[in-house]
This record gives sequence, C-alpha cells and structure tokens, in this order.
Amino acid sequence: MLKIDTLLLGAVAALTLFSCNSSTAVKPQNSPTMLHDKVITLAEQKQLTPDSVVAMLKTGNENFYKNKLTLRNDSLRIHLTASGQYPIAAILACSDSRIPVEEVFDKGIGDLFVNRIAGNVADTEILGSLEYACKVSGVKAIMVLGHEHCGTAKAAIDNVKDGNMTALISEIRPAVNAVNIKGDNTSKNDSLVHDVVEKNVELTMKRSLPRVSLLSR
Repeated sequence: MLKIDTLLLGAVAALTLFSCNSSTAVKPQNSPTMLHDKVITLAEQKQLTPDSVVAMLKTGNENFYKNKLTLRNDSLRIHLTASGQYPIAAILACSDSRIPVEEVFDKGIGDLFVNRIAGNVADTEILGSLEYACKVSGVKAIMVLGHEHCGTAKAAIDNVKDGNMTALISEIRPAVNAVNIKGDNTSKNDSLVHDVVEKNVELTMKRSLPRVSLLSR
C-alpha cells in the first residue's frame, strides 16, 4: 500500500510537493474535503490554496490506504468534464502499472492533471505539460511522486544502456551518485533502491523549479 506520511518523503513512496504560486515547499494541513460524484467548478478551483489541495490529497491517500475509496459515477463525470477541466493538482508520476494515480489519492475524472514517465523525470516536454497544468488548467500544487521498487531506478543503479532507455536512465544517474551506498552497489540492494527513489524525487523538484514558470491563473 502507498501512504503519505511526510511532506518531502513518504514512508513507502518518495514524494515532494510545491506550490504553483511559489517556489516554497507546500505545508500540508488536515482537511476532510472529498469531491464524491460532482466535479470541481472553476469558482471552486479558484478558492483552493496549495495547503488545502495537499490536505485533500493526504485525505484521499488515507482513504486508499484504508481501502475506503469513494464510489463515483464516471459516466456523469465524463459528461460534466467534456467541455472543460478544473483539476486541483498536477502529479508527475512514474509510468508503472502498480501505481494507479487517481486511486492512490481517491480522486476521479477531472480531479488530477497526471503526467507519467518512467522514473518520474522532468524533461522539457514534461515541464511544458506542468506549465500548462498551472497556467491553463489552474492547478494549485504539483506533486512529484516516486514509488518503491522502481524498475527505472534499478536500471539507473545498474547503469543499463539499451536503446532509447539509455538517455532516460542517464536522467536518474545523478540520484545514484548522490546517495551514500552501503553494501551491494547493485539493484539487488533494496535499501539502495529506496534511497535512489527518494533522492531522484528530490533532485527532480530542485532541477524543475528554476526551469518552469509555475504561476497559476
């Protein structure tokens, strides 16, 4: 199970959050807010703050962790969002079949602006997508989401070179070089994989902030 325990790094997943209106890390607050079957409106989105969005994500993740996901009318939500979207947050996540991002945060159609790429790295295209999420779609916070046992992190540790994956894996090598390796320096070392996943999330945020304009509408 995936559970958010801290702002910067989760106990089971590596997380980081930052505001679309500031380069300052977002501090979470508790909130019972849930969206249920209705989709968020533009007026409601404008009332959100980075703190309130983080609180909603934390509450949703708690629901996922406790297997209390909200039942939603997807057919209705498709109809309500057909002409526009007002998501609360953008998520940069790894392309991994084990992490269903909307379910992880107990959210549905129209709630999250999800970007997925192996290793949750931020290349130019991803940064442009995040800028769109902020400037056009109006999200109030961005989360960089890593996960345990990440295959791309393991490939980076082993310095795999294979076709187009070579360039992708090179984006994660700085995280490998930045951690303190104890014991086996291969992907068989679960502790090393964990540390690289966390460091990669941290470095992705640090590299992204100077390169992307995060002013939301």
